[in-house]
Amino acid sequence: MAEKNTAAFGIFPTRTGAEHCVDALLAAGFRGDDVSVLVPDLQSTKELATQKNTKAPEGATTGATAGGAIGGTLGWLAGVGALAIPGLGPFIAAGPIMGALAGVGAGAATGGLIGALVGMGMPEYEAKRYEGRVKDGGILISVHCDDSAWVDKAKDLLKRTGAEDISSAREKAGSSHGR
Repeated sequence: MAEKNTAAFGIFPTRTGAEHCVDALLAAGFRGDDVSVLVPDLQSTKELATQKNTKAPEGATTGATAGGAIGGTLGWLAGVGALAIPGLGPFIAAGPIMGALAGVGAGAATGGLIGALVGMGMPEYEAKRYEGRVKDGGILISVHCDDSAWVDKAKDLLKRTGAEDISSAREKAGSSHGR
């Protein structure tokens, strides 16, 4: 795709707020593979990582009972998995951010969450701010959008569902997720 896409980002202080946001995004027409979530694995949610790429309602139900409040919602997203980010700890990730973290090598000195976010097109100063919020237990949600109307829609849904530090960034070539 020749045109660069834009990603909208927000931080949620609670799992419930993040779950409501993902539900609202999916109901508004965003695809599961347009939405990324990075959740600190503060509880025993290893069972959730085995629910990779499920789209079946029974998988979402299993995820909800095995992984807590956000488990069912993550079960609808692409590429759910567990990972450890050096200096930050264990996380459950879903969507394109999972690939971005794997692509930069989460263990590399220049990688980690900041490297993944910068690689996705976010300015470094914002990536550092988001990493700090995630380190403090915040839940990062990013939404990949095709045009400015979808960016506005995503930012509005992020705001209405309780996101903080909402921003957007042009994605770099090769990281687009077309509709």
